[in-house]
Amino acid sequence: MMDLKALKGALEQLEEERHISKDKIIEAIVDALTAAYKKDYGKKGQIIRANLDLDTGAAEFYQVKIVVDESTVRIPDGDEEIEPEEFAGLAPITGGTDTDETVEKPRFNAEHHIMLADARKIKREANLGDELTFPLEAKEDYGRIAAQTAKQVIIQRIREAEKGSILDEYSHRQGEIINGKVQKIERGNVLVDLGRATAILPYDEQIPGEFYRQGERLRAYLMLVEETPRGITLRLSRAHPQFIKKLFEIEAPEIANGAVEIKAIAREAGARTKIAVWSGDNGIDPVGACVGQKGSRVSTVIAELGGEKIDIIGWSENAESFIQHALSPAKINKVNLDEELHQATIEVPADQFSLAVGKGGQNARLAAKLTGWKIDIVAPNLNEIPEIIEPPTSNI
Repeated sequence: MMDLKALKGALEQLEEERHISKDKIIEAIVDALTAAYKKDYGKKGQIIRANLDLDTGAAEFYQVKIVVDESTVRIPDGDEEIEPEEFAGLAPITGGTDTDETVEKPRFNAEHHIMLADARKIKREANLGDELTFPLEAKEDYGRIAAQTAKQVIIQRIREAEKGSILDEYSHRQGEIINGKVQKIERGNVLVDLGRATAILPYDEQIPGEFYRQGERLRAYLMLVEETPRGITLRLSRAHPQFIKKLFEIEAPEIANGAVEIKAIAREAGARTKIAVWSGDNGIDPVGACVGQKGSRVSTVIAELGGEKIDIIGWSENAESFIQHALSPAKINKVNLDEELHQATIEVPADQFSLAVGKGGQNARLAAKLTGWKIDIVAPNLNEIPEIIEPPTSNI
């Protein structure tokens, strides 16, 4: 008998704090006890199982034998040596015949099988494939090695259960914003403590120019949840365009409930973002819903991003109008579309050329990414050679 009553409180605590099913831990303990018993006292080929009574602390062990006959197993000759490894773990083959050459039958072993005739002496209604159980002698002293084996199995199963619990929880949260605390910074990557798990904010998913301090609170987009041989990997991002979308969903109820839709996002993290919004309700101003009263909503998002500029424009299925809006705040004279090349030639006043192109071509580059059109900006009376801005691949 084992003193397992004290485990009840620990199991309940693990279930509450780590969200690990108490039943899974009990199953792990039973498996560990079975492995320890079999290691010290079992025979090769035996199927050993255990029952554990947490109220009394009693562990009962029993052997399982599978009911077979000559059609499902090979009966070895008297001089033939029996190797238990050949049948260990194999279920008997039902429905076989002596002429069945496609499936090799396992050899009969008394530790693993029981003949049908003998089984019916114990249980009258026994049939082929049934399992009969036989009690085994309880052993109080499992020995140091067996105890260590049991401990290792328990730890492994608890880790597996916790791993599965974390995977289940966070796989449902992939694509959401989550909160955490900066744990430490390693080689530019930020490790974020989420409470039950640790996530990583890689260097290339950080907003350029941001600095992180150990212990500070952090919000990020849960970009990827994957199971690897080393554990569960939770990959965060603050540079992903979807981070912007999720922030606006938090600030603007109209976006969260679907009344306003973000149609496209073009972002250069840390510098500038353009978003195109639309609403099927004529009574809702989609741009105003994102900006908020006196700019309160967009200001909150900008503050979260460390001052990143955000242009909010109205989306239109009319390409000419959409491109014109996308190049704001520049004023556009004319938009000429080449449908075959999917290229837009933009004519702007001379004093708007620099504004339309933007610093380092950023405004035109983001507009091309937002609309999906190649953009060629030209201005009257300028000798500058216009550069065609091709839309980069968007990851929204």
